[in-house]
Amino acid sequence: MVGLESTKQVAKVTGADSINRTDTRFGIHATDLGILWAGGDGRLRVLFGDTYGAGWCGDGAGPEHAEWRSNVLAFAGPGALEDGLRLAEAVTRKDGSATQVLPSAPGELTVIPNSGIALGDRDFVHYMSIRQWGEPGTWQTNHAGIAVSADGARTWTRPDTAIWPNTADFGQKFQIGAFAHAAGYVYLFGTTNGRFSDAFLARVPEAEILDARAYEYRTANGWSGEDTAAVGVIPGPIGELSVGYNEYLGAWVALHLDEHRAAIVLRTAPELDGPWSAGTVLVSGADYPALYGGYLHPGSLGGPDLHYLISQWRPYNVFHLCSRLTRSA
Repeated sequence: MVGLESTKQVAKVTGADSINRTDTRFGIHATDLGILWAGGDGRLRVLFGDTYGAGWCGDGAGPEHAEWRSNVLAFAGPGALEDGLRLAEAVTRKDGSATQVLPSAPGELTVIPNSGIALGDRDFVHYMSIRQWGEPGTWQTNHAGIAVSADGARTWTRPDTAIWPNTADFGQKFQIGAFAHAAGYVYLFGTTNGRFSDAFLARVPEAEILDARAYEYRTANGWSGEDTAAVGVIPGPIGELSVGYNEYLGAWVALHLDEHRAAIVLRTAPELDGPWSAGTVLVSGADYPALYGGYLHPGSLGGPDLHYLISQWRPYNVFHLCSRLTRSA
């Protein structure tokens, strides 16, 4: 079992008063998410969602004319995690400001990244194509997909072989995703669009990550090639999700937003398909109102101090937190 000794804010990662001064360095006055993964070149990628520059409203997202970009990507620099996540550079335009890296297509309100992974010298990002926003915590997607980069995460393509179209009732089970990697397989946790469904599980041999037809889905009786047969492996409500293996706990961990508890919670399981624990609250909305996200730092999975990034809507920026975990039999 896992317990919580303490949670503290290490640093504000983005914005005008952050340790990275992303406003003046990269034209990032406001952004969210902050998905973390280590590239094949050893550099840590940090992929943000909808991003705004000069003219940002100062209260949530928008307006679009404030240098809006659907997503931007930075690279972390060296330094101890205890000193805060330092950003060394970003993928930029000619003027030095961060550029959108995942391209948009007609009919998309925005393209939001969900998870990243590196296999060899290529990077992969699971993303969702937003069709329409709904009430808080709900939206509709056109589809989900996997984008790929072969040049160190600087330019990306969205192959049409790696697409999961949403259904007519907007209930397809892999519209939001989180990668994990084990024993030659890439595992993909998925939820329906929004923050209220269970999490489902798929897997694919790593060499076939860009072939949606090659994925198998965890069912009540094993694995199936039909995504409709997938059963929930982590009970909802599951918001933004990240998954990794924690050596200190000797277990898989899943970090996600729980809308019902208004909290970022940590769940554990001996195997990727469970059984998953009910979850330990690491961060409460009482302390961080309108919080969301929850993205594990892959460099902090070996000890009791778990580092991760969260977002808050009103300051619309990203924060680096650390929770000291305890373990018991």
